[in-house]
Amino acid sequence: MKLSSPANPAAPLPRAALVAGLSIAIGGAVLFSTKAVVAKLLYRYHIDAVTLIAFRMLFSLPVFAAVAIWKMRTQPPLSNSDRWRIAVLGLLGYYLSSYLDFLGLQHISVGLERLILFLTPTFVLLANVVIFKRRIGKAEWAALGLAYAGIVLVFVHDLAGGSGSTILGSLLVLGSAVAYALYLLGTGEMVRRIGSLRLVAYAMCVSSAACIGQFFLLRPASMLVQPAGVYWLSLVNGVFCTIFPVFMTMAAVQRIGAATASQAGMIGPVSTLFLGALILGEPVTGVQLAGTGLVLVGIYLLSLKK
Repeated sequence: MKLSSPANPAAPLPRAALVAGLSIAIGGAVLFSTKAVVAKLLYRYHIDAVTLIAFRMLFSLPVFAAVAIWKMRTQPPLSNSDRWRIAVLGLLGYYLSSYLDFLGLQHISVGLERLILFLTPTFVLLANVVIFKRRIGKAEWAALGLAYAGIVLVFVHDLAGGSGSTILGSLLVLGSAVAYALYLLGTGEMVRRIGSLRLVAYAMCVSSAACIGQFFLLRPASMLVQPAGVYWLSLVNGVFCTIFPVFMTMAAVQRIGAATASQAGMIGPVSTLFLGALILGEPVTGVQLAGTGLVLVGIYLLSLKK
């Protein structure tokens, strides 16, 4: 998500403000990454991705709808072209991307899923090369090479573990990352014009309508009746892994800037790897740690570029 930097990025931040901003950014990254672990726990109740994402949006929609209504009442109305753009962006960035991600999580580990999603900035960069004919320097190519080498390392490791669906799951999550990269490319100009909070609230309302509508189109209403564990985990998924990370990320960017907040967010893949081991019993091997390290270094080097 592209967000504006502090008003005066050249002025040094007080230590207390920097620590507070970093803490918010790290907390948001960890919570957002935790959705993969929560999804794995929900799949133990034998629900599918369609039901999972519908419950997630049912619990998060009221907050985003309230923000959207507030913005509609306090700010000028959007043009018809902006409404269509937000509808497309909502379907692309929060519906399609999330749906493919949860589908992929049925087949791969949470560690591999988080690493693949973490490649989103590289897809944005490559799209700029293809669409806008931007030139990539040698340092950026080297950073891309490191990141993709790390993914290949972890992918081959998981593939050797005997999971025949690793390829399918990885492709689905890869599609999720590409969809979100396209969303980011489409939001750049709109964020500056209408504001990040307004854009996210509207896009999430569109996505929620699509996810919930998909559920009622493809599943019987009786599937809304689930064990209590599904409701509690879906509440965690909707509130702590969706609403909180969105607002925490925006708060962190306002305090410490987008670049610093992005670098702090690199804790996400690492936290997912160890949460997967702690909660789900997924093994953490030297190969996974090495692959994660390569991805983090590659993305960090890319984040240093303007």
